[in-house]
Amino acid sequence: MANEQQTLFDRVRAVFRASPNNPSTSLNKPASWLFDAFGSSKTGVPVNENSAMQFSAVWAAVRILSETIGSMPWHVYQRDGESRFIASAHPIGQLIQHPNGMMTSLVFRETLMAHLCLHGNAFAAIERDASARPTKLVPVHPDRVQIKVVEGEKFYHVDKKVVYTDFEMIHVCGLSFDGIRGKSPLAAAKETFGIGLAANQFGAEFFGNGANVGGMLVHPGRLTDDAYKRLKHSWQTANAGLGNAHKTAILEEGMKFEKMTIPPDQAQFLQTRKFQTEEVARFFLIPPHMLGDLSASSTRANIEEQGIQFVRNTIRPWAVRIEEEFNNKLFRLDENDEYYIQFNLEGLLRGDIKSRYDAYSVGRQWGWLSVNDIRKMESLNDIDGGDVYLQPLNMIDASIDNPDANVVE
Repeated sequence: MANEQQTLFDRVRAVFRASPNNPSTSLNKPASWLFDAFGSSKTGVPVNENSAMQFSAVWAAVRILSETIGSMPWHVYQRDGESRFIASAHPIGQLIQHPNGMMTSLVFRETLMAHLCLHGNAFAAIERDASARPTKLVPVHPDRVQIKVVEGEKFYHVDKKVVYTDFEMIHVCGLSFDGIRGKSPLAAAKETFGIGLAANQFGAEFFGNGANVGGMLVHPGRLTDDAYKRLKHSWQTANAGLGNAHKTAILEEGMKFEKMTIPPDQAQFLQTRKFQTEEVARFFLIPPHMLGDLSASSTRANIEEQGIQFVRNTIRPWAVRIEEEFNNKLFRLDENDEYYIQFNLEGLLRGDIKSRYDAYSVGRQWGWLSVNDIRKMESLNDIDGGDVYLQPLNMIDASIDNPDANVVE
């Protein structure tokens, strides 16, 4: 049984040892499992956190999600019967606005969301005082964290040295198949990101060569090794690179130049780049127009509706994940029913100014919005006398038997 199973070391060693009987493990064609283990796609382009962010569509998607989550207002609220108010003086309210001495609240949340976008998990170590009240939140990169479950309890091993209990670690988990660790988008979208990066690399090499495709020199005779080396060196020196683009090549002794590479128009270079941008938008659930693709969003109304759907279907689920984890880990048990953290999504869901004012007008005329209600939704202060609700003249309380009795002449 032991002979039938190769160890990881033996398999890695086999890759770096050319084998006539097993050409798939040569350096020119490494085994597919090696690409999976080390993050390379089938295009041969490595896909990791740094390389993926070199793909403009991924950079834009991660920025949009992380900056949106980072810039949204969030507060600690206190329940008071049927109403609520912001408990800005609560210690947790102070903590989420100033998580640590190195980061603002925006940078802290932006960092966590970037980790979620690329790794499917976000971690933040919780430092507590003598009374177990949280005093500091410090993000931890997902690559540094291993999760182990012992007797139904999660433990977080950071750098294989420090062990945190579930009580000591914020863990926002993305889409997961076991509820313990989120699925990495880098792994799920490896081929999509790889094609996009390969297209970028192709374009860079194509234009770096002066937009000239590759080819070969055909000599009618047989060249000696020295003649071959001299010809190759002189050709590359005179014609290769952007600085030598579009120069006239001089061929001697009956040589011919034959193109070999597929031209970019036949390879559908631009179409490939456009499709990969759409693929990235699908992976991150972001409207294509936010990534610069306006081909499917030609009207203003369509773009506005996509923006609202983006908040409802993309931002809101991420916000709820973050809220639930922070509420579970930061408040004491006796505070859970009274205090909670929540993002304010109302500003993102607002339509254009004309649509808002039309809605306010209907609400005001029909008596279910006051002036101060409207001013609150527009982030304006209350005014004296602004809490009056109007009642249309043709609307009366159905419980009144004799409405004329209440009419003042």
